Amino acid sequence: QVQLVESGGGLVQAGGSLRLSCAASGRTFSSYAMGWFRQAPGKEREFVAAIRWSSTKTYYKDSVKGRFTISRDNNKNTVYLQMNSLKPEDTAVYHCAADKSGRLAASEGWYDYWGQGTQVTVSS
Repeated sequence: QVQLVESGGGLVQAGGSLRLSCAASGRTFSSYAMGWFRQAPGKEREFVAAIRWSSTKTYYKDSVKGRFTISRDNNKNTVYLQMNSLKPEDTAVYHCAADKSGRLAASEGWYDYWGQGTQVTVSS
């Protein structure tokens, strides 16, 4: 069993930055692929970014490429999402998720564990 706890959300003006963190419990964290998803009010949850266990491969939603960076520290059992040049349309609850198989997946159906989420609000 893996438990995920997100932090780092908040209110920021457009053009600003935030860094989200996701702390994971469990000794097998380093073998999991990790992803970030977000859900805006009235919308379905959508993929944002994913990273494989070795950090050698990452995958991003097109609209965040060049602005967001996903990374992980397996020694700290933590995955990060650095978000720069934030836009009002980035406003959402951001969730991290863990995939036991280690694949780099954009579909939420592949993920086995989910955090409760952290709110990100970008004002214009």
